[in-house]
Amino acid sequence: MFVMGKRNDPVGLGIESPEMSTPLTPEPAASAPGESVTADYARYLAARGSPLWKRILGVQWPYRWNLRSLDPGYVLDVGCGVGRNLHHLDGQGVGVDPNVACVRMASAAGLKAFTEEEFPSSRYARVGGFDCLLISHVLEHLPAAQGVEMVRRYLPYVRRGGQLILITPQHAGFRADPTHLTYLDLNHLRAVVESSGLKVTRAYSFPFPLWAGRWFPYNEFVITAEVVCSAESMVDK
Repeated sequence: MFVMGKRNDPVGLGIESPEMSTPLTPEPAASAPGESVTADYARYLAARGSPLWKRILGVQWPYRWNLRSLDPGYVLDVGCGVGRNLHHLDGQGVGVDPNVACVRMASAAGLKAFTEEEFPSSRYARVGGFDCLLISHVLEHLPAAQGVEMVRRYLPYVRRGGQLILITPQHAGFRADPTHLTYLDLNHLRAVVESSGLKVTRAYSFPFPLWAGRWFPYNEFVITAEVVCSAESMVDK
């Protein structure tokens, strides 16, 4: 439900969003456990994508098409979950997730995935070693400052001229999961990008216009940015 109050500034960068005049709180959902780092949550994510009717209708096809259309190249997928986006990209990348059960499921499916603790010591953790940093449906699970820190922490792994892709849920999607903490629309995502020293290249609603996000839980905010400085210059910032 909507909670009346001031326009919120979840990123803490002085941005007020014209897209949202009131803060949102997620509604309780019996299907989603309360913590996104539990084994239950990993099973919940896996179950969401496994029903036969979803596979027959190809409901993920538009999202697969959208991600591939951004030409991400070799991707570092932070918050990869059970590997949905890595599957969309035919495994062309490496996933990182704090949820051990998610990482094990993704690895069992043949994907390259590591926990946050494992990744830095893996052979894939090379400065400038990726074409793209993808953070999809992750920032809404974190306190605002922690989300910004996550973006900055993983950016050095992206080469100069590469890109950052951020994706977050819109109104209905945000309310559907009680593990969601911070609502970030395009203005807030733009603030995250620019505070990290990057240049926004695209910002849009997908697959439908913004108005659909009020009731369609799978509408997304998508923003892309060019990494304009060298990876080395971002290390230890």
